[in-house]
Amino acid sequence: MIQRVQTIFLLLVVICMGVTIGTTLWVQGPTPEGDSWELSAFMMSNLDASGEMIQSSSKWYIAALASFAGLLALISIFQYRNRAKQMMLNMVNSLIMVGAVVSVFLTTNGVNTAIESTESGSYQLGFWTILAAMVCNMLANRFIKKDEALVRSVDRIR
Repeated sequence: MIQRVQTIFLLLVVICMGVTIGTTLWVQGPTPEGDSWELSAFMMSNLDASGEMIQSSSKWYIAALASFAGLLALISIFQYRNRAKQMMLNMVNSLIMVGAVVSVFLTTNGVNTAIESTESGSYQLGFWTILAAMVCNMLANRFIKKDEALVRSVDRIR
């Protein structure tokens, strides 16, 4: 029963997490000194006015959370025979995605505090795909619950 609508939503979660890993999450525009900051799932980079990297720091935990969320959604697709387990995996996946969003917020706020910026920067495609994945995950769980209710109603009729 892989051809269910929740499979499409879970596949979209996997795609969104892949986009999150592969694209920029946040950019802080040029400061008065000309520096700019860029956050990806793997690294926070400080660039000077000419685009040369001044310093960088690893942010592997964001990539790990996004990878784990994508993997968990992929595993959940193949748990269609056990809808309760599938719903539980999706709920855990929601928590992992919330953890990814929180880690991005804490990282960007830490940079803004460190450079004493008045602007908060702009969130890029990679960040918004985490939120899109959360919505798709919620919709998948909703359709799994509908399937479970349908199966229970059919069992009651027999």
